[in-house]
Formats: sequence, structure tokens, C-alpha cells
Amino acid sequence: MPSLVLFPGPGVKTRLYNVFRRITTIGAAADNTIRIEDPEVLPNHCQIFFDGKKYEMSTLDRNAEFHVNGKKTRRQTLQDQDVVRIGRTTLQFRLHEVPTGEFTREEIGARDSLRKLLEFTTALMEERDLQQLIDLMLDKLIELTGADRGFLFLLDGGVATRHSSRNISRESVQTGDGGFSDSIVRRVVATREPLLVSDALHDQEFCSSQSVVSLKLCSVMCVPILCRGDLLGVIYLGNDNVVNLFQEESLSILQVFASQAGFLLRNAILIHELVVRKEQLELKLEELKFGEIIGASQAMRDVYRRVEKVATTDIGVLIRGETGVGKELIAKELHRRSARADGPFVAINCGAIPENLLESELFGHEKGAYTGAHAAAPGKFQSASKGTLFLDEIGDLPFQLQVKILRALETRQVTRVGSTKPESVDIRIIAATNKNLEEAVAAGQFRQDLYYRLNVVTVTLPPLRERGDDVVLIGNYFLQKFIRQYDSKIRGFSQAAQTAMRAYSWPGNVRELENKLRKAVVLAEGELVETDDLGLVEADVQVVPLSEAKEQFQLDYVNRVLEINRGNKTKTARDLGVDPRTIFRYLEKDRPEDE
Repeated sequence: MPSLVLFPGPGVKTRLYNVFRRITTIGAAADNTIRIEDPEVLPNHCQIFFDGKKYEMSTLDRNAEFHVNGKKTRRQTLQDQDVVRIGRTTLQFRLHEVPTGEFTREEIGARDSLRKLLEFTTALMEERDLQQLIDLMLDKLIELTGADRGFLFLLDGGVATRHSSRNISRESVQTGDGGFSDSIVRRVVATREPLLVSDALHDQEFCSSQSVVSLKLCSVMCVPILCRGDLLGVIYLGNDNVVNLFQEESLSILQVFASQAGFLLRNAILIHELVVRKEQLELKLEELKFGEIIGASQAMRDVYRRVEKVATTDIGVLIRGETGVGKELIAKELHRRSARADGPFVAINCGAIPENLLESELFGHEKGAYTGAHAAAPGKFQSASKGTLFLDEIGDLPFQLQVKILRALETRQVTRVGSTKPESVDIRIIAATNKNLEEAVAAGQFRQDLYYRLNVVTVTLPPLRERGDDVVLIGNYFLQKFIRQYDSKIRGFSQAAQTAMRAYSWPGNVRELENKLRKAVVLAEGELVETDDLGLVEADVQVVPLSEAKEQFQLDYVNRVLEINRGNKTKTARDLGVDPRTIFRYLEKDRPEDE
């Protein structure tokens, strides 16, 4: 290894400095690589620069000078055994020969390695880009050890594949430049032990290696990158010009950096897996989305097909389903796929507006029509002209307003409150309800003629509990949305949470799922959403034998089809492809025991 032997004066031991860095600074200031306490030496006097082939000494201050072999100069390429005088201090440059005799070794390598390790660790905490971190690490190792090239290999199927390479100019080494011995890399991968080769061309084990001979390799260090017992890759440092450049101390430094690289790579791999998983999930969501609706269950696919068929027509649609299943999303999708897509989509909840104001909201009012009507205003019918009017919870519509709604649908005209002049409207009506309108008609609570006018085509949305794995799919969509919204560190659901989500009955359907997930993202303490975070308890999660679950599903399904067919058992049996006696058998099972 190149070195500088310093002779400070009579009675003082000789000092030896290893010169293995790209730049070695010399001066009186404490931050120099080699500090010389000499009144004639300037704070930053000179430096030795290694370009991979030669060592050149030059001044750093315009007032500085030095002597090489008695000749005063400001720049000089150093040769083996050159005698250098700086101020009153004499040094000798040794390129190959290790000095013998009594001297004090200055361990500048250990000091610099700690500083470089600190710099690298600090960057590790701040830098998220894996490639930039690896390049930074290789640059610091090359500077610290005097290598002229550095490589990092990652294992791919048990084979070491080059991932990054750097040279002393802090540039990437081109793929065709080679610069490493594959025999040495394979040896370290096989043994998982660090390897130090002081003179590769004359090493008994590697001198016959084609890569060593063709590249004329000299000094080589190669160490494994391990994390929790797993081999992730290797770090390889080499110098093609100087033999005996690396010592055991250099190998120890490299091993410390390799251990840090192990944690870096392990974390990067985990982060990469999460990113890939997130991208795959987003891609899957896009594939399974129907407009703003997410779902891949057979029940939802049936809904999608029905929507596609009826969307391009102008006939009325009645959307049925429990509260929170997404009826308005279906209404919007019907509008978006229709010829009225460029027109407005206007929604009104018939059950959320007081009865005395609902007529004005629907049809508009004239100025002074009632107390507080300070100016004329259009209603929802007028606002939806050339577009779609969505009447949500139509089952809650007051009976007296049902007549006016029916008249508006038949005549395509509406009259504002306080006016006698009708206005023409060009709209498509889509209605939705969570009630059984047939029962309401039978009870005299809903007009039969309005029911038939609205119920030209029915789209029935299944409750979330009947949609299988859709609950997890929708849950992941909301989870990613709230993670971004609240800048959460949560990574996903635990297996227990997913099982609980599938088993829970979700009486509030998608709306309940959304609310529970919003709360879970805010309050969860771990990286995964657990069952407790969702507020699900064991009583909510009822796991029954598969045969019992199958029987219950069939019973529920028969009842649903019976409801659609208004209790007609013969038609229900024909639709389901079973004997009518099967329908009666299910009805017997559904009858209360005390009847």
C-alpha cells in the first residue's frame, strides 16, 4: 500500500501514513488528512491526488511550495522513494515497499471510515431512492479505500447480478467495461465469507482466472451482504494498478458498510414489494371498476349487464336496494352512459326534505308564493332539463305529491308553486327505494299507477354481505384513499381483519364500511388494520358450517326471487329451474316454529 513516512526530527519516532484515498490533504489545520505541526506549513498546504494510475502532489495555497528530491515545485508526480520536504518537515513517498523499523502508525483510515459511515447512515435516513443510496455508498467506499472501481451485486435466483457500479470519478461504469472478477464474486456467494486478494495476478487460487488475467487485476476486496441470515448480494472493490493496496483494516471497514447495506436493501425490497402490491391493487381496481362502482361478484356483474342494456334508452328505471348499497352511484352510471351524459344530473332525496317544502324543491316557486319566497326559483325538474333527475327514496314521497309527480311524468310539464303556467321539461327519471313498494301499494300508501310508471325496468343492488370478496376489494379502495388523505403509515389489512370483514353482516352496507375504515385509519396504532380497529367483535362475526351457509343463501335467494315475482311461486320455480315443490319446501323452512 502506498505510504508517506514522516521524519519530524531527532528523538521523535517516525510516523507512517497510509495513502489510499483519492485525495490526501496535508497542512497545519486539524481537518487535513495528514496534519503537520510546523510553523512554516500553511493551514491547507498541499494535496496528493490519485487518478487511478499515478499520485500527483500539488499546492492548495498560492503562497505554498514544497521540494521533491531537493527541487522546489508546486506540482509533481510522485515516484517510489521520492523525498518530499514541506516547510521544515521531511517525508518519503513509498509506492510498494512497506517500511520497516520503529515508527508510529497514524490510523487515519479508521477515523475517516467512521466519518464516512456516519455520513452514509445520515443519508440512509433521508434518502428514499435505492439507486442513489447505493451509488453514494460505493462512492464513499472508493474514496475511503483507494479503490478505483466498486460494484454491488444482488442475488437473483441464486445468481449474483450486477446492480450498480462506480469509478473514482463518481461515474457509473459502462456495462461493457468489466472491471471485476466473476470468479471472486462466485467464491464469496458460495462461501458467504469476505475475501481479500492483495495481488490477484499472482494469487495461487485466482491467477488462472480468465477475468483476472484479461483485466490485469491487482488488489481486490469482496464481502457478502447479509441480513438476518439471508444473503442479499455482495460488494466488490478493486484496484487495477496497485498491489497490496487493501489491508485487513480496509476489509473490516467494508464489512461494516456491507452490514448497513444489508438493512438498506432489506428495507428497500420490502418497500418495493409494497409499491408493487399497491400498483397491482390499483390496476386490479381499475379492471374491476364500473364507473365509480367497485365489485367483481357475480351479483354485481349481473347489475352491470343490466345497466349497460338500459342506459342508452330513455325509459324509467327503479333502483332497489338496502340503505348504503350505492343506489346513487348506479343512477349516475346510467346517466353517464346515456345520450343525456352532457346534460345535468340532479338528485333529490324525497325523504330528507320537509313535506311543506318538497313541492317547491321539485317544481320551483314564484316570488311571494309562500313566506320566505323572496324571489322566483326553478325546481329540480327544471334544473334537470336535458339531463337526468334522480328521485332517491321515492317510497318516502308524500301521497298528495305522488299525483303531481305522475302528471309531470305523463305530460312532461310542471307548474311552479304560486303559478298557473306550466313549463315543459325534457328529463329522464331514475328513482330509487329501500322499501317494498309492492307492499306500500297494497297498503294504499303508494299509488299503483305511479309505481308502474317508475318501475319500467328494475335494477336490484345486492347488499354487501352477499357480495363475497367485494368487501375486501372495496375496503382496500377506501383504505388507500384514507391513507393518502390522512398521511397514514398503515400498509394494509391483517388476515384476521379480512376474515372478519367477510364474515360481518354489514347492515349499513358500503356506507358503513367506509365509515369504519375512516375511523380505523385515524385511530389504528400498528401498520396493519386489525379487527379491533374496525370495531368488529366476535359477536359480529358468525362463522357457520358451509352446508348451513349454503342452505341459508338458497333460502334468501328464493325469497328474493319470490319478491320480484310478487309471490308467484310457479313463476319463481320456473325462473329458478326447479320443481314448484322445492319452493314450497323452502317456504316451510322459513315459516316461524310457533305458527
